[in-house]
Amino acid sequence: MDVASMSRHELHRLRLTGHQPHISGAVGQIDAYRRALGAISGTAGRLAPMRQVDDQGRPEPPLAADETATLLGFLDYQRATLAWKCAGLDAAGLQATTAASSMTLGGLLKHLAYVESDWFSGSLHGRARQPPWDTVDWKADPDWEWHSAANDAPEQLRTLWRDAVAGSRSLVAEALADGGLGQLAKRTWSDGTAPSLRWILCHMIEEYARHNGHADLLRESVDGRTGE
Repeated sequence: MDVASMSRHELHRLRLTGHQPHISGAVGQIDAYRRALGAISGTAGRLAPMRQVDDQGRPEPPLAADETATLLGFLDYQRATLAWKCAGLDAAGLQATTAASSMTLGGLLKHLAYVESDWFSGSLHGRARQPPWDTVDWKADPDWEWHSAANDAPEQLRTLWRDAVAGSRSLVAEALADGGLGQLAKRTWSDGTAPSLRWILCHMIEEYARHNGHADLLRESVDGRTGE
């Protein structure tokens, strides 16, 4: 059985019927993380094989990998889903709203760029905010990233988000090399506790999955395009 050539839905049907196809060899594990590792030694070998991309260009999460590869695989799948939902839209499309909500796809891109930076740079590594987040008066406008997105060109928004994701991948690779999933974030909460890298990755998967549901509705309202 050629698992590499099967679609995600075909694999899902196999699991439902109790069949477990044998997956042999590495099918190109988490390439983005391998590139981000660069000179950081010892991490690449711990990342297990990942599925090929689906019909929308999204990297399939690995079916039978270790905890690290599974978490990273699902996070990258959710990131790719957002990119798919925002692809090919002009400024009007990225600023469109639906129902009573003021949420837009452009706002989602900028919000998730901020979330990436805040969790992986600010919380995990304890680093100061970088541009454009460092000059924002967050007390005056706690939702600045949502509101200001209306003033940004589509490519500005996409580049901001892509750069944030690339930075996060590098920061996660650095953290994995230093201490693994169980290490605690350097920035603590008000009660002195801190989440682990494992917790942060799970939270980011949840964050993207929730907002991708919003993106589904927004994209359908723009041009009728639907899917997952």
